[in-house]
Amino acid sequence: MRAEGRTGMNYGQAIAALFRMDDETWARHASPWSVWTRVATGPLLLLALWSHVWLGWWALGPIALVLVWTWLNPRLFPAPRSIDYWAAKATFGERVWLNRANVPIPSHHAKAANILSAVAAIGVLAGVAGALLNNLAMTLAGGIAGWFAKMWFCDRMVWLYEDMKDVKPEYRFWHR
Repeated sequence: MRAEGRTGMNYGQAIAALFRMDDETWARHASPWSVWTRVATGPLLLLALWSHVWLGWWALGPIALVLVWTWLNPRLFPAPRSIDYWAAKATFGERVWLNRANVPIPSHHAKAANILSAVAAIGVLAGVAGALLNNLAMTLAGGIAGWFAKMWFCDRMVWLYEDMKDVKPEYRFWHR
């Protein structure tokens, strides 16, 4: 089993830095409430973008609200008392994924995560383009593809966490 590590900051680390995801914020984001309410963010963003049809420039309000929610969400909920939730393990797996430059991960996890991230990104871009162009089919197809790819990515992150939790002591103790 080959392991993959990278040098430099990747897109996920850049997003985590932009969102100022420290240990406490990550612990709070492991809450099922945080994860499952965050799942609704993609469809809400597409709806907010589509609202330019009805609201014109006022659509910037709903768009801003969704973006603020995206930043605020991982901070709103208390850290879970237990990590025996799929959502918590998905969050911990994402942290393992983001740390792969320092602690290499098995190549089969890296390959799957890269493919699913690419599909999710393409789906989101198609959904955003559809919303801005008032193309309902493109918005729905892109949004659904992006959402399912992201959920599959999260499921892979659970698997990654389970495989890596004993590799580095820090990984076992994130939930404490």
